[in-house]
Amino acid sequence: MIGSKFGWLALCLSVLAACSSTKAVDTPAKLVKINPELEVNRLWSESLGGGAENFRLGLQPAINAGVVYAAGYKGSVVALNAENGSRVWQAKTGQVLSSGPAVGEGLVVVGGTDGLLLALSIEDGQVRWRYQLSSEPLSKVLVTQQVVIVRTVDGRLQALNAADGTVRWSYEGSVPKLSLRGTARPVLAEAVGAVIEGFDDGKLVALDVKTGDLLWSVTVDSPSGRTELDRLADIDASAAVLDRDVFVAGYNGKVAMLDVSNGQTWWEKAASSYRGFGVDSQTLYLSTAKGEVTALRRNDGFQQWQQSALLFRALTAPVELNDSLVVGDFEGYLHWLNKTDGSLQARVSTDGERITNAPVVAEGRVYVQTDGGKLIAFEAKTKG
Repeated sequence: MIGSKFGWLALCLSVLAACSSTKAVDTPAKLVKINPELEVNRLWSESLGGGAENFRLGLQPAINAGVVYAAGYKGSVVALNAENGSRVWQAKTGQVLSSGPAVGEGLVVVGGTDGLLLALSIEDGQVRWRYQLSSEPLSKVLVTQQVVIVRTVDGRLQALNAADGTVRWSYEGSVPKLSLRGTARPVLAEAVGAVIEGFDDGKLVALDVKTGDLLWSVTVDSPSGRTELDRLADIDASAAVLDRDVFVAGYNGKVAMLDVSNGQTWWEKAASSYRGFGVDSQTLYLSTAKGEVTALRRNDGFQQWQQSALLFRALTAPVELNDSLVVGDFEGYLHWLNKTDGSLQARVSTDGERITNAPVVAEGRVYVQTDGGKLIAFEAKTKG
């Protein structure tokens, strides 16, 4: 996960705990019995092909117009009816996939471990174009405004023409000697026509979507400390943009709210996260590196509650579903938390394999892909 995005730290980070060569790995919290408030039902499942359990890939379903698009490590890309899981189409790319799919501009875009980016037709899965990247993508691309914007592990951010895959612009961020395995997904700040991206040196940048010109750059997390481990400053959690506010979290530093027009910091709070957060009109919900789920008031970062029952369970970013939050963990469990106070509402097992990427929510359902290659749809309702 480090040193060219691979290395011995991968073993330590498998439980999402900061470590050193002499420090014992923190023990994941044991799950205690809860009195569930919600009834969770498994609706359907689909096998996408396993083998990715140890690689922390950016494979996560996407949903568009009632169809779920998903990609497996062994190269299969499928389009499924979101309601019942029936197959619309399947494409066998012949590639070992590491990111995607992302949907937009009539495309379903996936990336391979060898850096090959594939754009498939959203209608039937046929290949529309291919582009050889400089290195592996580990997060979904951003498809918007006739461009496909992709981040690779060597610190490069590129914009490709959605019609044919030709390069429009390229930006290169700094990559330290040591970094976590993972990259933040590019996000769109529509109000200012910018793409927002975090890099492994702790910087968050805003680039013009059309030209790639740098609009602003802010250091969210400055590398500091005596060792390379202490100086890890990655921004691997994707930023979020709401209205004219940008929210960002770094691995070894802070969570902050910035002005989208110039990067000015409105508030910041000490925190460590690399799986990410969700944010709504009132609250930011953060999964920390230690496995806490924390609710921060959006306008000033004031902590409203913190749930510590899932410490060191390698939590995904939380996603909102009605009045709940849903997170996945390293043993393949999904946990429902009350948005108001963080109390545990329900728990369900998937296939026993790690859930690296956050579940996806649509039409009252939760769709989750495990690192073992299983795609599962759930529905939850209040008991009684």
